[in-house]
Amino acid sequence: MYKKAVRFLSLLCSIVVVTSSISTINTISAKSHKETYSNWSDYGGSADSMQYSAIKQINKSNVGQLKLAWFMPAPGPVGRFSFNPLVVDGVMYVVGKDMGIYALDGETGKQIWVHEVKGGQPTNRGFNWWSSKDGRDRRLIFAVDGYMQELDLKTGLPIESFGDHGKVNLREGLGRDPASIGEIQNGTPGRVFDNLIILGSAPGEMYGSPPGDLRAYDVLTGNIVWTFHTVPHPGEFGYDTMPPDAWKYVGGNNTWGEISIDEERGIAYFPLGSPTYDLYGADRKGADLFGDCLLALDARTGKRLWHFQLVHHDLWDYDPTAAPKLLTVRHDGTMTDVVALAGKTGFLYVFDRVTGKPLWPIEERAVPKSDMPDEESWPTQPFPTAPQPFARQQFTVKDINPYLDSIEKERIHDLVTNARNEGIFTPVTDKGNQISVPGEFGGVNQGSTAADPSTGMMYVKAYDLPTIHAMTKTPPIKAKSVTGGTPEQRGYGLYTKNCIGCHGPNRERITFPKQIDVNRFTTVLRSGNGEMPAFSETTLKPEDVTFLAAYLTDPVAGEAAAVASVRKASAPAGPAPEGQTRYYGPFGNIFRTNNGLPAFSPPWSSIVAYDLNDGSIKWRRPIGTTPGLAEKGITDTGSSLAIRNGPVVTAGGLIIIGTGPDRMVHALDKDTGRTLWETELDANPDGIPAIYEAGGNEYIAFYASVDGKPQSVSYKPGKAGTQGYYVFSLSRAPSTSH
Repeated sequence: MYKKAVRFLSLLCSIVVVTSSISTINTISAKSHKETYSNWSDYGGSADSMQYSAIKQINKSNVGQLKLAWFMPAPGPVGRFSFNPLVVDGVMYVVGKDMGIYALDGETGKQIWVHEVKGGQPTNRGFNWWSSKDGRDRRLIFAVDGYMQELDLKTGLPIESFGDHGKVNLREGLGRDPASIGEIQNGTPGRVFDNLIILGSAPGEMYGSPPGDLRAYDVLTGNIVWTFHTVPHPGEFGYDTMPPDAWKYVGGNNTWGEISIDEERGIAYFPLGSPTYDLYGADRKGADLFGDCLLALDARTGKRLWHFQLVHHDLWDYDPTAAPKLLTVRHDGTMTDVVALAGKTGFLYVFDRVTGKPLWPIEERAVPKSDMPDEESWPTQPFPTAPQPFARQQFTVKDINPYLDSIEKERIHDLVTNARNEGIFTPVTDKGNQISVPGEFGGVNQGSTAADPSTGMMYVKAYDLPTIHAMTKTPPIKAKSVTGGTPEQRGYGLYTKNCIGCHGPNRERITFPKQIDVNRFTTVLRSGNGEMPAFSETTLKPEDVTFLAAYLTDPVAGEAAAVASVRKASAPAGPAPEGQTRYYGPFGNIFRTNNGLPAFSPPWSSIVAYDLNDGSIKWRRPIGTTPGLAEKGITDTGSSLAIRNGPVVTAGGLIIIGTGPDRMVHALDKDTGRTLWETELDANPDGIPAIYEAGGNEYIAFYASVDGKPQSVSYKPGKAGTQGYYVFSLSRAPSTSH
């Protein structure tokens, strides 16, 4: 039925180039590093997402003198993941107390203005800004509850002429009923290019989720300028890689991670995630473009230039999310502009930036076949021959965590031995457990990579965190279907909407006492809990928390009446193939032990330094510690928490990075990885640090959050009231609080 899709394999194994567009792009010389990387007025520091600073006032010789210059508390949860400050002309823009948007003096932290946010939480990893050529019109761009909005950068007042009375509904224009779309707003802010704001999205990856179309909007009017269908429509390239009607019901294929732009050439690079449903693909037989692709588009028109699919027919949630890095390296004696992308697979993929040709061969190799009913897994997957992987890709009994007692080691040994466990690309199964290595929290994630444009070096924060899955026929129940009944029943509906994806239909990854302290439970939900996001009152109202606590205290009472009454009404959207049973899997289940440690042997997180001039690894080292083990003198483990954050590299010879749950900020020698300075905060530093200059001084800013997880071997919760923005410099500035 899908012969065209099979014939398409040869195209997927190589790069597809639109030659008419490429022919118009000329070789260019990059801007000077000092000009391009001397501020932090873009997410990640620059439009090419380099996570690099050319400022070198703070360097190897004096980094040990860093002091806390000022601190701004942000009492409420800032969002699912933490915030990367934006700094324009010495003014810092952040999300702060009560989800408000704040403009702060970059030298002192003094408040300049605040904009009260209504209806939800704003874009939670960073902002965009735009300026007219004469500088008179300057705008801050963000989204709240799926509506893109703009503020006057100087005053914080809304731009009412933008969109419909100041708002653009991001749920419109996706080919689905906007009323049926729940989440769409992305936590990552997108990119401004010329007079366009280019956005990805976060529609979710469940059955019925909308597609993650890439879109560009006019910054002045809010009108859509172009759309790229990431699930191809009839007549579009890639349409034959899915069933004929898939474009009507398959969603996902979205960029929820980081976009990079070659501003001189006008090329935008998008890492695209997996299609729905991300662990079972019987209704999307085929290679599934543009899922799990690195996609290059003309930034002005949205026209496809080239793509490379990193994972065919994804069954592992292996969506690439880290930013593509745009470097110039010496390859085979020639200076070559490249784009390098690290993946959850543990591979680093490197391509010619213009043509899309791999710098080193990428081979299609046979992988294990799925045994799930109706599933047709893709027979091969791409394996780069160089550089070497940065994460481990198999889990044997020799890899079991050595810091466990004998009983727990035996239990983990049985799980590893009896699970379907054939290394990377082992398909999920309905016949027991499956182990995924590196797993969807392994490899890299949002913010995990930085690069040095002056040397061709790339630094990867790598995670070795396998996951374990057990597929089920039990579908989730929509919370809106359980609007009445007992508190336990209403809590069951809330659980299936907000929690089942990570904690499973049988609550297999969650443990609570018989009687839950609602106040403590509320603190955990509002602050986040390890890999669990923070839930604002917009998502979970106070009464919802009470219902959820009631269900978790007595799940049997919650499920008994609710299942029969709402199961049919809650059937997921999108047609299923005739005679097929839907399968579901709790995803995000890091394979942990009974004391909270990963089942895998350490190190669990490392920094890996690649020289992309020759594809070699120059050094690697664990980064971070595990508090309970560190107290025993065991400090070579790396962080056991999959924080979605990453490093910044500087012209001063440093790598700056935060780790949790040990609450540490580190400065490393970029040439050797040696620790030059570190300090402990009262909260867990998260996200990407911002490095900027104000008043003649260089500053390093971190957002840090208080983790509400109970004390365990793995975690070191933050102190109450210490969540917010920590800003360091060599000279102490007046300390402020608000």
